[in-house]
Amino acid sequence: MNIETTLVQSVVEAIKNLYGADFSAEKIQLQKTRKEFEGDYTVVVFPFLALSKKRPEETAQEIGEYLKNNIASISSFNVVKGFLNLAISPSYWVDLLNEIDNDEKWGITPVTENSPLVMVEYSSPNTNKPLHLGHIRNNLLGYALSNIIEANGNKVVKTNIVNDRGIHICKSMLAWQKWGEGETPASSGKKGDHLIGDYYVAFDKHYKAELNELMAKGMSKEEAEAASPLMAEAREMLVKWEAGDKEVRALWEKMNNWVYEGFDETYKRLGVGFDKIYYESDTYLVGKETVLGGLEKGIFYRRDDESVWADLTNDGLDEKLLLRSDGTSVYMTQDIGTAQLRFRDYPIDKMVYVVGNEQNYHFQVLSLLLDKLGFSWGKGLVHFSYGMVELPEGKMKSREGTVVDADDLMDEMINTARETSEELGNKLNDLTSEEKAEINRIIGLGALKYFMLKVDARKNMLFNPKESIDFNGNTGPFIQYTYARTRSIERKATEAGVIRSTARPESVSEKECAIIRMLNDFPAIAKQAGCDYSPSGIANYAYELAKEYNQFYHDFSILKEENEATKSFRILLTHNVGKVIKTAMSLLGIEVPERM
Repeated sequence: MNIETTLVQSVVEAIKNLYGADFSAEKIQLQKTRKEFEGDYTVVVFPFLALSKKRPEETAQEIGEYLKNNIASISSFNVVKGFLNLAISPSYWVDLLNEIDNDEKWGITPVTENSPLVMVEYSSPNTNKPLHLGHIRNNLLGYALSNIIEANGNKVVKTNIVNDRGIHICKSMLAWQKWGEGETPASSGKKGDHLIGDYYVAFDKHYKAELNELMAKGMSKEEAEAASPLMAEAREMLVKWEAGDKEVRALWEKMNNWVYEGFDETYKRLGVGFDKIYYESDTYLVGKETVLGGLEKGIFYRRDDESVWADLTNDGLDEKLLLRSDGTSVYMTQDIGTAQLRFRDYPIDKMVYVVGNEQNYHFQVLSLLLDKLGFSWGKGLVHFSYGMVELPEGKMKSREGTVVDADDLMDEMINTARETSEELGNKLNDLTSEEKAEINRIIGLGALKYFMLKVDARKNMLFNPKESIDFNGNTGPFIQYTYARTRSIERKATEAGVIRSTARPESVSEKECAIIRMLNDFPAIAKQAGCDYSPSGIANYAYELAKEYNQFYHDFSILKEENEATKSFRILLTHNVGKVIKTAMSLLGIEVPERM
């Protein structure tokens, strides 16, 4: 039983014995003592005054004396008005550190055969362009969230839905057909996803030129868009694709395969992956069938132009298009089909969609439509809605070619890590160039990931590469450096023949107790991050732990400590700080280097 539970139960007993009354454990307010006061935990006494019929100070004094007499681990207490501050004895924290040391997976709840199954969908790229900065945030959030949910004792299936069909895909295909001259990734030396992205931009460039020509002849913008021959060709290609035209399908398959090879390279480098990948080219037909079935049952209706709609006005929403007048599907139709296939493939207890907040309305509608179609799991869908990433220069636009490419950004981060390490004075001179490159990769990508994940996911964020790679402050490299420091101390201790000891030292400082308290908090932090779907909770915990340990490192001797028992105890403390930092960072998908 942890100390918090013991304290709460003992307060319940105190009230029963002192005032002859029952008091619910859930109503007891126990919190960490504020730094300006002496103590570890604070009990708020005001809710008990109706039972004690005494002043707050007197009530707190009586309960404090009861707890000190009945809980061996309480060393002292003090009263500040209606607040009872309890100090826990150092010996308790030492015993707790030994317990933490014995648990290699401290803070992680094991997955069992009967654990719930949670499916997490993230990434969801289009096969008409490479992954960019926005995709990076999505992938990092989805992967970290999957790790955190699993660390809370759930089975997790990481899934991706690839948007491999639709008008945007046809734009790239048509542009390549018209202006590609047979260019391939091999002939151009470009990654496949980059090559196809170039043709998506080329389509937009030619389309805009066409619109300008039509408007110069007196057409309005809307009239020019309706009359555009290029867009008409793209729409015709989509209709042919849906009809199974062999030539269009062959081109589509060839170009998509180029893109998948490029995506796989980026995913691997980013350190994310999937257990199951779905493709909209497979799922849209299931969605289409379901929508037509809903039409027959009167759940949906058909307009005069043959398009199919859902009327959600009675649910406080609006009318939603499900099938266009030419019979082609929209995203909503595809998502209905994808959801069905997933629940058919897996016994899912919860489905989590990691999708930007511009799609909040979409998921409101999807949940409602699935429920109306009779799927019991419709209302239980979770939309993990996150904010957009912006740069100091402003928003990005794919079709205009103004996005920050994921591959380029990773290159930049790794180069910045190398330059920063060299500026700080290279401590890695005894390593090979390959070993140095690997450490710079870990630092650069760690900086990128941490900067993305430390911010509350619901907020829009401004990404600044230079700021993220700082070796001081709330950054990935600072935490990584702290881990590397713990490993360096352990290596030197081993060389000197010092072992970490579970024996109690003669005395333990308040700073050492504070660090053990933080280590003790980790399971609760991990649990809260799972409940709140909040990777930032883990990120900021790792930073606070690293900061606390670095203060300890600067204020206390470790390897030069003369008392052998104290020295061994501090090695034990150092080892477990490193262990918990590594666990916390791994939940975020961030590697930590053994040296820096």
